[in-house]
Amino acid sequence: MGLHIPRLLAVFGIFVEPIVGYRNGLVTVACDSMIAKHGAVPQKSPSPAIITVDKNVINASDQIKVTLSVRQSGTSFQGFFIQARDAADLNAGPLGTFTLIDDQNSQLLTCGGVKDSAVSHTSSSGKHTIEVLWNPPLPKPDHIQFLATVVQKFNTYWVKLRGPIVSQVNAPPLSQQAATESPPVLPITTQLAKPFNATDCGDKKSCLRNPTGCDPELDRLCFFLSFTVQGSSVLFELSGPSNGYISFALSDDKWMGDDDVYLCVVNDQSVQINPAHSTGRSHPILNSQVSIYDMAWRLEDGVTQCSFRRNIRLPKYSERFDLDRRYYIFLAEGKAENGGIHKHHRQPLITQGKVHLHGSPKELQGSRSPRYIKAHGSLMFIAWVTTANIGVIVARFFKSLWPSTTLFGKKIWFQVHRILMMTTVLFTCLGFILPFLYRGGWSHYAGAHPYFGCMILTLVILQPLVAIFRPNPSALRRYLFNWFHWATGTFARIIAVGSIFLGMDLPALDLRNPWDTLVMVGFIVWHVATELILEAHNYIITCKAQKREEDKMEIMDSSELIDPQGHRLKMMVLTIYICGNLTFLIILLVGISLI
Repeated sequence: MGLHIPRLLAVFGIFVEPIVGYRNGLVTVACDSMIAKHGAVPQKSPSPAIITVDKNVINASDQIKVTLSVRQSGTSFQGFFIQARDAADLNAGPLGTFTLIDDQNSQLLTCGGVKDSAVSHTSSSGKHTIEVLWNPPLPKPDHIQFLATVVQKFNTYWVKLRGPIVSQVNAPPLSQQAATESPPVLPITTQLAKPFNATDCGDKKSCLRNPTGCDPELDRLCFFLSFTVQGSSVLFELSGPSNGYISFALSDDKWMGDDDVYLCVVNDQSVQINPAHSTGRSHPILNSQVSIYDMAWRLEDGVTQCSFRRNIRLPKYSERFDLDRRYYIFLAEGKAENGGIHKHHRQPLITQGKVHLHGSPKELQGSRSPRYIKAHGSLMFIAWVTTANIGVIVARFFKSLWPSTTLFGKKIWFQVHRILMMTTVLFTCLGFILPFLYRGGWSHYAGAHPYFGCMILTLVILQPLVAIFRPNPSALRRYLFNWFHWATGTFARIIAVGSIFLGMDLPALDLRNPWDTLVMVGFIVWHVATELILEAHNYIITCKAQKREEDKMEIMDSSELIDPQGHRLKMMVLTIYICGNLTFLIILLVGISLI
């Protein structure tokens, strides 16, 4: 019967795993378990794909051509993961290496420390046929069997479908008992009979709620997490308005990465409950449900609820944190598609401090915006909604009200303008620094907002520096400074407004829509209307001056030729304008305080 080889049996396994986090086919996390990390229950119906080979018996130097193809036209699968394994021990490591036939749809991976011992997809595009060559190892196994895990979409997949067996010439018969594998034990999940409530919060269970004090039984917009210590385990309850997913995570810090995550994902009118772990600012990696039990869920009126229990200590599962320590708790929600999750669409709710999960029950407080970012937004609102705009209006329209009145040796309008603009510079510089202190560097996730901020900072520093070297008012080239000063300031204000609109919707701040946009639009209309009224007033004064055949600048600079009623009108407009600005500012600051 040919060469006798001491090593007994081998399995050739093909696995398909196109999940949201592995659309590029880098699925080495499945090398050992050979189970798609999707959280969904594998399908039991016939698979849409089959495995075929070009020979059933191999000689010493033979390669095996393996084909994974759909059973019928019109169907497809999204990816694949190929390995060779021992048929007598399906938990053994990969055997042999692969050679690609199509490097556009397939790529080589390293599993079990063996280079090129696996093949996977390169993208999640639909595929009908995949062909690869398998090179037997030395010494060669007596038998190899082809297995496949085929996935059509994220939550629809078939695990370990078996293909034909290929044997060496004169190899001993394959033991049927050795080739048999016990089916995986599937977790039991039940439906909740009634919604959660906040009755025992702070008394028998700890609760984190957003908005503060809401009750998930009465308020469908309530985001709710509770946990109760019961002996050696902890019962978690999670609720929120979502048709996608809700989740919470335990973290040693306030940054995403290396966290213990738990997801409740809506999938085909049911809810999948899965533990996971994160390794950075990327999709969490789903883990086995074995570490949690007593799972239950409820889905009604757009509200997702789930509960589960887990032991306080799980030494066999390195991804699970011990629950007798202190952690920050993150509460997040987002969209889901076919059981796969997308990035949360707004900043998670994060507890103000670390929470002792094994401690006495308490009401927990959290915020969706870090204090540094709240302070950043507040300083920028003060600078560019109030001080900058009031300072510009005073300089442009109120010189004639106080032409000779001085304050500390300078004209009063100039001193007011300078104080307001230097306050703008100070608040802008302080506000610019805060996000860097929070992030520890440049943020690559804030879009154009930080670039706008850099331009604004450059302009507000340039303005006072240029002003120091401004020429005398009677100098011939004074008009050049006036135009440059006006253009720089106007450009800075325009960029600042655009930056505010961008910043209000960033995840770290994310003021509530649509009121934040409406408030800013209202402020712009308010400011433009004020400038138009004052411009019209100046035009009327100029027309009166022309009738008197006086020079326009003399009229503008002479308090004797201006109607006292004009003074009162301007002061009234300024007072109303300042009150309006402060109203818009207070609304925005209150909005920041509520997130």
